[in-house]
Amino acid sequence: MVVKMIKVHGSGNDFYLLDQTQFPEPLSDTELKQLAVNVCKRDGAGLYDGADGVLVVDRSEHPQVLGRMRVINADGTEASMCGNGLRTVARYLGTQNSRDAFQVQTMYADLKVQAVADFANHVPAFSVEISPVSFDAQTLGMHANHNASTIINEKIPALSPDLKFSAVAVPNPHLIAFVDHATLVGPELGRIGKWMNDGQNEIFPDGVNVSFVEVLGANSIFVRTFERGVGFTNACGTAMSASSLMYVLLHQDSTDFNTEIHVTNPGGMVKTVVHQGADEEYWMELIGNATFVRIVTLPLQAALAGELAGASATDTGEQPAYEHFVAGLTTQK
Repeated sequence: MVVKMIKVHGSGNDFYLLDQTQFPEPLSDTELKQLAVNVCKRDGAGLYDGADGVLVVDRSEHPQVLGRMRVINADGTEASMCGNGLRTVARYLGTQNSRDAFQVQTMYADLKVQAVADFANHVPAFSVEISPVSFDAQTLGMHANHNASTIINEKIPALSPDLKFSAVAVPNPHLIAFVDHATLVGPELGRIGKWMNDGQNEIFPDGVNVSFVEVLGANSIFVRTFERGVGFTNACGTAMSASSLMYVLLHQDSTDFNTEIHVTNPGGMVKTVVHQGADEEYWMELIGNATFVRIVTLPLQAALAGELAGASATDTGEQPAYEHFVAGLTTQK
């Protein structure tokens, strides 16, 4: 049996998209984990240039919902959500079903997605809902210091004597600090990110995504993320959404709800809009590219065994267009 996958990315956050409906019987969780570990390895050990994870697309279990997305990280763990990945899944499902606006089932919520105007020629874009939002320690998997139920713009001495952090789930857990440029590009994010995800720390024993955010100007931020289960990533959609939320909450003098925020990252850029509903609950729009890089086929049993030499690929031609778009941006690295 042959498996077909599409190499996709949002803001350089790259994945292999796997449609389970291509098989007479869907792959088991064990097989999905093994496949992700095998194909996502970097440095030439995985499939082509590897990936941050595998996006598993399947039929939804809910009425009126077009499809379901699961996110298997490069290390085989499962993430509750992925904003960049959701955009590419939305494009895939929309193309398969000739739909521009619909809902996609994720681990905790059915989320609204919609095709929007292309960011540039051959750079298709989607807007996706990021929710639910919670600051609660239990939802975050956080063992807070001093029995605190939340951490909002506070120092965590075990992490840093100077930086202030905010903890928010969207629904992936995120730890966010606003920093200056030297700190953004320095070694602290790697040090803290690795320690928070080594399984030994007592604050987030199950790990947490860690992001440093630099305010570039009014309604403009740069986000750099150490992602749980991945490490440094070109972009993390939920991290950019969570960072935008904290930007609104902590910088009310420069922005407000329902205002478009320009978010740059090492892999490109997105736009975000932070909303507060009538019930005072927050949710975000994440607007960015949904690029299909190449279509890959390989024998399924070989892929599960880590034997990837038999793979073949057809490039879509979209990646050069995306790189041309990014080259035109004024970004920081």
